Amino acid sequence: MTDVASQPGISPLVDVAALERFVNDNVPGTPVPITVEKHVAGYSNETFFVTRGAERMVLRRPPRGPLLPTAHDVVREYRYLSALHGRARVPEPLAVCEDPAVIGAPFYLMRRNEGVVPRFEIPAAYDNPEGYARITEEMVDALVELHAVDWRDAGIAGRAEGYLERQVNRWSGQWDLTRPRTRELPGLDSITQWLLENIPASPAATVVHGDYKADNTMFEGGRPTLVAIFDWEMATIGDPLADVGYLLNQWDTPEPVPGFEDRPSTVVRVTERDGFPRRAAVAAMYEAKSGRSLEHLLFYRVLAAYKSILIREGLYMHYIEGTAANELAAEFEWRVPAGIAGAIRMLEQGRRSG
Repeated sequence: MTDVASQPGISPLVDVAALERFVNDNVPGTPVPITVEKHVAGYSNETFFVTRGAERMVLRRPPRGPLLPTAHDVVREYRYLSALHGRARVPEPLAVCEDPAVIGAPFYLMRRNEGVVPRFEIPAAYDNPEGYARITEEMVDALVELHAVDWRDAGIAGRAEGYLERQVNRWSGQWDLTRPRTRELPGLDSITQWLLENIPASPAATVVHGDYKADNTMFEGGRPTLVAIFDWEMATIGDPLADVGYLLNQWDTPEPVPGFEDRPSTVVRVTERDGFPRRAAVAAMYEAKSGRSLEHLLFYRVLAAYKSILIREGLYMHYIEGTAANELAAEFEWRVPAGIAGAIRMLEQGRRSG
């Protein structure tokens, strides 16, 4: 039996002995002891590396504490992986447990991919402008492939109409629930109102990842080939251009926001490096490869900024309540107001250029 005490930082997030029984009962392979290691990188769901003999797996579960409705739904994440495996660049799902009594929360297991997540660095083999161009093209190609999946044929249920309205209403509703547990955020309501008044017509519905950016992907170590897209907890059926707006917001170096220029953020984007194609080139590449117009790109970028603001405020709520998956969520105390200021500036610049 696994020695739980030898794995500091795991309890109370995972009952390792119970997980070992689940793995050996539900994942094909030789039933031997497991080891569990907490992975600290993202801010949302808790992630663990699970090893059984030569097998390497990843476990995802929600953070501790009371959760907002629809947030941190790992069972939904597993269902999307199961439907998309073999159709898009997703990890192989292995097993799901909806019973919170087993380890303390619902969770799922997937095969651990081997490669490099371009969060802080790029492998030396393609850390150059030619490699940056290939990374960019691979990211756009993988997104176009995802948006081309026949989601009905894949067995995914979803509402094809009204996605943008539902998104604005959903995230404004999340704010109504978060506000009493955190603070007031001046300026946020004006962004909500602008979004409600400027919803464009959507193209045909597709699978939407919801959090598509470089550090939610993995590339091969020896060449710039995208092997997997991670973090599917926000996946849904809806407007594919929402993914484009979000990706573009996460791409270039953010412009300094007045009042926040000297804040010591730990955010690093490898796509900010000199030699990477810039935001406009990425947008043009997606438009050409997908055949979808980006005429209303300002709306999608503001919507993406709005969603990011509210996700971060929810994560900041977990931080102040002591249940955050990553202690760096403390930065959201100022990064959220900075995000609001940045979104308002984006709107003002868009109005002037429009």
